[in-house]
Amino acid sequence: MAAAAAEVSNRSVALKRYVTGFPSEDDMELVTAAVTLAVPPGSAAVLVKNLYLSCDPYMRRRMTKHLVPSYIPDFVLSEAIPTFGVSKVVESGHPDFKAGDLVWGMIKCEEYTLVTKPQLIYKINHPEFPLSYYTGVLGMPGITAYAGFFDVSKPKKGEYVFVSAASGAVGQLVGQLAKITGCYVVGSAGSDEKVNLLKTKFGFDDAFNYKKEQDVNATLKRCFPEGIDIYFENVGGAMLDAVLLNMRMHGRVTVCGLISQYNLEQHEGVHNLFCVLTKRIRMEGFTSREYFGTYHKIEEEMAGYLKEGKITCVEDVAEGIENVPKALVGLFYGRNVGKQLVAVARE
Repeated sequence: MAAAAAEVSNRSVALKRYVTGFPSEDDMELVTAAVTLAVPPGSAAVLVKNLYLSCDPYMRRRMTKHLVPSYIPDFVLSEAIPTFGVSKVVESGHPDFKAGDLVWGMIKCEEYTLVTKPQLIYKINHPEFPLSYYTGVLGMPGITAYAGFFDVSKPKKGEYVFVSAASGAVGQLVGQLAKITGCYVVGSAGSDEKVNLLKTKFGFDDAFNYKKEQDVNATLKRCFPEGIDIYFENVGGAMLDAVLLNMRMHGRVTVCGLISQYNLEQHEGVHNLFCVLTKRIRMEGFTSREYFGTYHKIEEEMAGYLKEGKITCVEDVAEGIENVPKALVGLFYGRNVGKQLVAVARE
């Protein structure tokens, strides 16, 4: 008779209540339960031990109960919060995975996850890099930056590119991809420390602290005297309004995120949309989900850039699953410097 599978403690972070306005750590709770270290008999599920959990701005939208369905469902109260992460396979009922495999993909904010949809996880093909990179440059943010810039923005050498929230997980990569393409790149961020990173670490041609600028329109005119060809939009609101005034003819606005709006009960209006008509601007939104089918191509491209030293990344790592609420909430106060993630275990 086979020995019974071990049962261990499994701590998780769940949403206690739906959020209005800015989220707080008290909106989430740490829950302890037991998990059996085995997959159900006959199941194709994969049981993983989670190593790194990703904290991303889009998660804020899932913390509010929406009457109109979004492209991704709201979190379920009292259940472990879904997120992207890096894991090690404990046991597998799926032929594509075996115990010991390192994977990344959609898991949950907990120490162990039973993945019932193995199509949402991917084997890690480049373990020579820090595994945490698969929450960033080699994971979902990398897909977002690569697809958003090359497929949606369609850059040309010599064009003028502006990136808002430029020191974040996606923005820092977009700026570097723009430099690889031969573009002139300016970024905005919310602190002098982040601005310095953009200029010295990521190679932006210029950058500014938007919190210190009384007139963002004037700042953009100074940074882009000839106007902006591509705006990689992560912020929305007043920033978008100012950018529209500074776009060039046939410019492109690639809408990746709108973090300035996520915590508002009433979203801000955009007043300069007439520029879309007069300047023939193309404004297009996208989500990374549309590009997961081409992930392995993007992974190889980004891994190549890393090996060649053409791109680098900065991570902000919180230690311990109990710090998921603090790390996640910190995104919306600009506390993180670089890609925010949580280290749950070191294998």
